[in-house]
Amino acid sequence: MSAESTGEIVKALVVNFVIAASKGIAAAITGSGAMLAETLHSFADCGNQLLLLKGVSATRRPADARHPLGYGRTMYFYSFIVALLLFLGGGVFSIYEGVHKLSAPEPVGDIRVALIILAISLVLEGWSTLGNIKVINKRRGATPFFRYLRETKDSDLVVVFGENSAAVLGLVFALVAVWVSKLTGDGRWDAVGSLAIGAVLIGVASFLAIEIKSLLVGEAADPALRREFEALVEVDPNVERVLNVLTLQQGPGEIVVAAKLKFRSGLETDALVAAINGFERALKQRVPEVRWSFIEPDNTD
Repeated sequence: MSAESTGEIVKALVVNFVIAASKGIAAAITGSGAMLAETLHSFADCGNQLLLLKGVSATRRPADARHPLGYGRTMYFYSFIVALLLFLGGGVFSIYEGVHKLSAPEPVGDIRVALIILAISLVLEGWSTLGNIKVINKRRGATPFFRYLRETKDSDLVVVFGENSAAVLGLVFALVAVWVSKLTGDGRWDAVGSLAIGAVLIGVASFLAIEIKSLLVGEAADPALRREFEALVEVDPNVERVLNVLTLQQGPGEIVVAAKLKFRSGLETDALVAAINGFERALKQRVPEVRWSFIEPDNTD
């Protein structure tokens, strides 16, 4: 787990706590359902970041007899729990609040404090989101942004981005809903804001759950690893060709590789063992994320 990812989680936690407390004050002053939905959303995000930090800590446990490949996938478990909480604790409640306000609309109170707090929150969330995007841009290289979000194995980074982007959209909806509701004197606009916030949260949570589920089940590493593997075979004088390669993403930055290789004929046992060990060392130098490699010499797949 990179220090950049952990830093983004901690930054999001601090920002969300400050914002959640501020929104709670604004919700109490205005009686706005959209503000209440945003308050609970931010407090839920704080809990989510704590869960992600717990996941980061768990992945650092060393491998043992019961978990010989380590605890890397623990991060995917906690990321999936975060997606569920975002769906239920944020999205579903916001929808419920919106439906309730539609059936019994109430005019909002003084919105000046709410607008100031929402504007400041939007600046803070925007700053956090931009920092998250910078880290993603650094990681993705030439890969298109949204394709990277679908294919990356760094679930914690994607979850934080999903939360931040949902928060920015939610704040925009809350600002518009509170302002229009006060301008028109119609509390139903406030309810529409809650419904819009709920829809955003449910959409983001669903996307995260689908992507993380694939990693939990067991997903192959990035296809670029296979290309690096084949490039290494071409320059290794002891290997004639690749018979089969299986990869498994065991956690963020942790890859398992199992492969059958056809080595040149005539290698004695000690020479063959040395050739296998040399190939594994070279592979880990090219792709540091490979933590476990199992190379089997064979003539056919």
